[in-house]
Amino acid sequence: MHLIEKAEEGNRTIITEFILLGFGNLPELQLLLFMVFLVIYIVTMSGNILIVVLVVADQHLHTPMYFFLGNLSCLETCYTLTILPRLLASLLTGDRTISVSGCFAQFYCFGCLITTECYLLAVMSYDRYLAICKPLHYAALMNGRLCLQLAAGSWISGFLTCVITMFFMLQLTFCGPSEIDHFFCDFSPMLKLSCSDTSKITLVSFILASINTPCPFLLTVTSYVCIIATILRIPSTTGRQKAFSTCSSHLIVVTVFYGTLMTVYLLPKTNPLKALNKVFSVFYTVLTPTLNPLIYSLRNKEVKEALRKVIR
Repeated sequence: MHLIEKAEEGNRTIITEFILLGFGNLPELQLLLFMVFLVIYIVTMSGNILIVVLVVADQHLHTPMYFFLGNLSCLETCYTLTILPRLLASLLTGDRTISVSGCFAQFYCFGCLITTECYLLAVMSYDRYLAICKPLHYAALMNGRLCLQLAAGSWISGFLTCVITMFFMLQLTFCGPSEIDHFFCDFSPMLKLSCSDTSKITLVSFILASINTPCPFLLTVTSYVCIIATILRIPSTTGRQKAFSTCSSHLIVVTVFYGTLMTVYLLPKTNPLKALNKVFSVFYTVLTPTLNPLIYSLRNKEVKEALRKVIR
């Protein structure tokens, strides 16, 4: 039985399945990789779900900062469900095939979530900016209505952006080869396999990426420049430490996310760097969702206190 089903359309053979090569070039490490990713999957899911539960259940966490943190943890849970189950199945069974429609679905979910995360991290930075730079007006400015609007705007922006990309993606035809040298369905590796004209979708994706990545990134950077400038003006060392502690967790998360994301997409796509590209992709797709709940829970007194109440 052939691994790839094919359908004839005129004189061209249309591929209906892709092969995600993933880590197939390391056959002796498949079981070890499965165990490592399984542990990461369990830790990520339980950590992020726990934060969502704590934010909903504990009255002391019903503040804008924790509302956005709950949204981030919910996003990371969806993110993990998009990437890891498929990867775990391929490592365990050795079956690396995925239907074209399944690949599109994974890419759509991945694209929506990563775009939403860019906006959500910017919103969280803005929240910290208001809390530290405009403390007297914080409660009035960051009210419940604005929190809902900012969170909803982040999610809607992510999903609408990918609807536009998918509209053009669905018009592509794939005639072979069928092998994607990645562990999930990403934009560039899929585009390379298309036998259609990709100039339109390349232009559209460039325009969307130019809006949806630099804009939230610049807002995040600007917020932290203002935050750091304000903290440095605080006369007492204790005051500076207290102010910085309220945003240090988020700053670590932002640095890890954008650091690995930029490394992956700005790294030259040459053959010697393909393996390195895949490693950095693991960082922002798999490890970042794992680190987020650990960073917030270990560095945050309110989260640790809420966790103690649950354990008791």
